Amino acid sequence: MNIVNKLTVRHLKENKRRTLVTIIGVIISVAMITAVATLGVSFLDLLKRQSIADEGHWHVVYKEVHTEQIEAIKKDEHTKELILSRDLGYAALNESQNENKPYVFIKQYNEQGFKNFPIELKEGRLPKSENEIVISHEIKRNAKVDYQIGDELTFDVGNRWTEATVEPLTQTDSLQRGETGVIEEIRTEIAQTYTVVGIIERPTWEPTWSPGYTIINYIDEKNLTENETVNAIVVVNKVNRSIYKNAEKLAEKLDIPSKSFNNELLRYYGVTNVDTLHVTLYSLCGIIMGIIIIGSISLIYNAFAISVSERARHLGMLASVGATKKQKRNSVFFEGIIIGGISIPIGIVSGIAGIGVTFYFINTFINEALNTTESLSVVVTPMTIFVACFVSALTIFLSTYIPARKASKVSAIDAIRQTEDVKLTGKKVKTSKLVRKLFGIEAEIGLKNLKRNKRRYQATVFSLVISIVLFLTVAFFTSNLQKSVELSQDNINFDIQISGSNTTVEEDLRPLMNVDFVTESTLLEEVQLHAWIEENQIAEELKQVVKEDPSVLEDGKYPYYVEVIGLDEESYEAYAKEVGVNIDSIHEDGVLPAIVIDQVSYKDYDLNKVIETKTIHTTRGESIDLFNLNYETGERSYVNSVTIAALTDKIPMGVHTAHPGGLNIIVSASTLGQLLSDGFEGESYKYLYLSSSNPMATQEAIEEVKSPNLYVYNIFKNRQQSEQVILLMSVFTYGFIVLISAISVANIFNTISTSISLRKREFAMLKSVGMTPSGFNRMMNYESIFYGLKALLYGLPISIVVMILMYLSFNNTFEYGFSLPWLEIIFVIIAIFVIVGSSMLYSIKKVKKQNIIEGLKQENI
Repeated sequence: MNIVNKLTVRHLKENKRRTLVTIIGVIISVAMITAVATLGVSFLDLLKRQSIADEGHWHVVYKEVHTEQIEAIKKDEHTKELILSRDLGYAALNESQNENKPYVFIKQYNEQGFKNFPIELKEGRLPKSENEIVISHEIKRNAKVDYQIGDELTFDVGNRWTEATVEPLTQTDSLQRGETGVIEEIRTEIAQTYTVVGIIERPTWEPTWSPGYTIINYIDEKNLTENETVNAIVVVNKVNRSIYKNAEKLAEKLDIPSKSFNNELLRYYGVTNVDTLHVTLYSLCGIIMGIIIIGSISLIYNAFAISVSERARHLGMLASVGATKKQKRNSVFFEGIIIGGISIPIGIVSGIAGIGVTFYFINTFINEALNTTESLSVVVTPMTIFVACFVSALTIFLSTYIPARKASKVSAIDAIRQTEDVKLTGKKVKTSKLVRKLFGIEAEIGLKNLKRNKRRYQATVFSLVISIVLFLTVAFFTSNLQKSVELSQDNINFDIQISGSNTTVEEDLRPLMNVDFVTESTLLEEVQLHAWIEENQIAEELKQVVKEDPSVLEDGKYPYYVEVIGLDEESYEAYAKEVGVNIDSIHEDGVLPAIVIDQVSYKDYDLNKVIETKTIHTTRGESIDLFNLNYETGERSYVNSVTIAALTDKIPMGVHTAHPGGLNIIVSASTLGQLLSDGFEGESYKYLYLSSSNPMATQEAIEEVKSPNLYVYNIFKNRQQSEQVILLMSVFTYGFIVLISAISVANIFNTISTSISLRKREFAMLKSVGMTPSGFNRMMNYESIFYGLKALLYGLPISIVVMILMYLSFNNTFEYGFSLPWLEIIFVIIAIFVIVGSSMLYSIKKVKKQNIIEGLKQENI
C-alpha cells in the first residue's frame, strides 16, 4: 500500500463519524438494490411454482399427433421431457347422487405425465398398465358412490353431444339442460374394464361445475397403433422467446394440426408472444432500475462529495508535498473501494435478510387470507448477487468519479485556504429587496448563505429533488401497476354464480342466499334492451367508427345494446350508498331512476391492449329511452325511459361491463318491475351471486337444496388467482415504496446534517456580530423554506415528465386516461418541509452549544 493510500485509511479512521455515515448510506443503497432484485426473482419463483402446482409443469402441447410425430418431437433438440396425454371421454356414473355430475371423465397420461401434472395420490398407487385407473376421492365424498381399491369397473366411454353442438362438449361445459331436463347424451365409442389401484384428490384443473369426476388412466406409448392420436406435451430445454418460433417450425415440419402454449407459466419466465406486453415489461423494468440507480448515486455521491469537501485541506497539503493529480484522484477512488469492500457484503446480506423477514410475515397473511398452496421463499441466484454487486460497484464508481476529478484539480494553495467551496461576487449573492421587506433580515441572510455556499446548496437541493422524483414516480408506478393488473383480470367479484332459464322465478333462488358460509349475496334480474344515443354522447371509439362509416347512425343516433340489471332491494340500497346516491331523494313521481356504469375496461384483441374508456358522455338527470328490438322483423317497440341518477365506474357483484356500444344500467328490482310493466314481451333472466368464506362447502349445501333446473358455477379459484396477483403486486410495489422512502429520507437527512456541521465557523461568525438565538432560528427556518420551495420547483415538473414516460410504457398494453397522483403530491409537499425542518432542527441542536471562539477556529481537516 503506497503512502497516499495509507493516509487515506488514516483519514477514514480519524473521521469515524463521516466514514460511518458514508458506509451506512452505501449499505442502505446496496441493501435496496439486493432486496429489489431478490424480491423480483422470489416473486417470479412463487408464481412459477403456483402455476405448476395448479396446472402442471409443461410449456407446449401438440394436439392430435400420431406415433411417427411423437418420435420426431421426442428427438427434437428443444425437447427436454415428453408427456403423452389423451382425453378418452365420458362414461355414466349411474349411482351418482349429484344430479349435476352424473359422469366420470377418463383422462390418460404416460408415466412422465404423472410426475409433471398435479396428481395427488391419497391411497394406493398410480396406474402402471392400460387396464388400471385411479379415481377421484370426490366420487365417494360428493357422488356418494363407494368404489374401493381392487374393484373392477366397466365403462361405456364416449363423448358428450347435444343436437345443437358441432364439437363434443368438454369438462369446461356444464351439464346441458333444457326445460324438459338434460338435453345431452353420451355417444359410446368403446367399452373398457378397469381395475381401481388408487384414489386421488380432486385435480385442481377440474372446474367445480364440470359434469364428470376425474379418473386417471395409464397410456402406453408402445401400444399405440398407427391410427391412434394423442396430445404430446413438451417441457423445453431452455425457456426463452424463441419457444414460439421453434414450436411453429416443428408443427409445420411435422404437419401437426394445432398446438398451444402454457402462457401463464411462460409469462412468469418473462416470455410472451404479445409484443406490446414484452415492450411494456422491459420499458418498465428499465425505468425502475433507472430510479434505483439514480437514488443510490444521489445518496452515495453526496456522501463522497461532502467527504471530499471535508478533506479539501488534507488533499491540498498532500499536493503541497508533491502528490500528483493522479494520486489525489486515486485517493478518492481508494476511499470508494474501501467503503464498497465493507458496505457491499453487509448490504447484500442485509437486503437478503430483510426480504427473508418480510416473507416470513407475508406468508402467514397470504396463506391464511387466500389459502394458497405455495409460499414465498427467498430465492438467491448467482445472477442476483452479480447484479447487486455490479450495480453497487458501478454506483460507487459513478458517485466517486466527479468528487475524484474535483479533488485532482484543486490547487494546493486553494485547498489549504479552503476557498474552493465558497467563491463570492456581488452579483452571485445579490438578493431581492422584497425578501427583506416581507420576511426580515434573517431571511435575506439565509438566502445569501445559500447562494454563498452554492455547491452545498445545490447538493442539498439535488438530494431533495431526487427524493421527490423517486417517491412520486414510484407511487405513480405502484398505482398504475395495480390498475393494470386489475384491468387485466376479469372483474370477478364473486365466488359462486347460480343461474337458470328464462322461466326461473325468484322463489327458486332466494332460499340459496342463506346457505352455509355465505358472506354476501346479490339477486339480480337481467333484461336485454336497446337505446339510440346522440352522436355527441357516444364513446370516443365509436366516433371514429362513425367518421369512417356515417351510415351506422340512424337519424343522427347510434344504436346501443343495453343491459338493464335489477338488483334486490337490499343490494341496490348498498350499491347506491357506495356510489354516493341517496335513494330517498331520487324517487319522484313518474321518474324511473337508474345508475349508469359509464366507465369500463375491455380487451381489444386487434391492438392487444386492455382499454379503459367511457361508454357514454352524458350527465346526471338526462333520460335514456329504452326499446325492445325484434331481431326477426327488425321492428323496435318503446318500453320505457329511465333517468340517470348517477354515473359511476363501480360495478355491483356479478355484473360484467359492456364494451363501447353497450350500456349497463342498474336499477332496483321494484324499478325494473315498473320499467317492464306495460306488456313487455322480451325475456329476462335471474342470477344469484354469492361470496363465501368456504366456497366448496357452500356449493355442497346448495346442491342439496336447489331446484334441478338451476346451474351452479363455482369460480372461486379464478377469483382467488385474481386476488393473489393483485395482492402480490401490491406487496412488491408498496415494499418498493418503503425502500425508496427510506433511502430518500436518509439522503436528505445525511446531506443537510452534514452541510450544517460544515458551517460551524459560518454560524460562529454570525453570532459574533450579534445575531440572537431567535434570529438564528428564524434564519434557519427560512433556509428550510427556501430549500423546500426550490426542490419542489424542480422536483414536481421532473416527476411529471417521468410519470408521463411511465404512462406511455403502460399504454403499450393498457389504455386508460392519464391522471396525476394528487394525494401523493400533497403528501410530498408536506413531507419535504417536515423532513427538511426536522433535519435542520437536529443539526442546529449540535451547533448551538459550540463556543464562538472554537467555532471561528474550526477547519475542515
